Amino acid sequence: MNPLRKLTICSITTLMFVAGVGAIGQQAVRAPLGNVEDRPAAPSFGLANASGKVVRLSGFRGKPVVLNLWATECGGCRAELPAFVQMDQRYKDKGLMVVGVSLDIMYSDLKNAAEGWAHVKPFVKTKGITYSILLDDGSVEKAFKVTALPATYLIDRAGRIAATYIGVVDPVDLEANIKTLLSER
Repeated sequence: MNPLRKLTICSITTLMFVAGVGAIGQQAVRAPLGNVEDRPAAPSFGLANASGKVVRLSGFRGKPVVLNLWATECGGCRAELPAFVQMDQRYKDKGLMVVGVSLDIMYSDLKNAAEGWAHVKPFVKTKGITYSILLDDGSVEKAFKVTALPATYLIDRAGRIAATYIGVVDPVDLEANIKTLLSER
């Protein structure tokens, strides 16, 4: 990630925290669900998980997906992680897939996947994250045109983007949208 872009992402996250978005009890980002017929297809990708297995977004077709793009050093990303852990625990038996994609290689200017996983694995363990974590090689950042972190996409059963959150998600709004996606057939 170029230094100017990294500065922009860090600045947005810092401003959100200063404004109170990341603080408990403060307003966070809400996102309306798009009409089913107007939802764009989610970009396809395949990324390695911590075991080296390639996981493809298309492999989740038929299930709603919460796709969270984050980095270990991103304050807003850290603030919202408990909401994703809760949603995974609450709705995985109902078919919801929560997938985290770490952008640590680009965000922290790391050299390779080994350095990325060296940051991500202990962080995931410390935070009690049990859902699928993938490490971006730059392809997801480009495909989703990421301009700020955190970025979260709700993807419907057909693989279409139903809602986009840029910033710290409002957990109540996220859960309401998840319930709607789970009820869609």
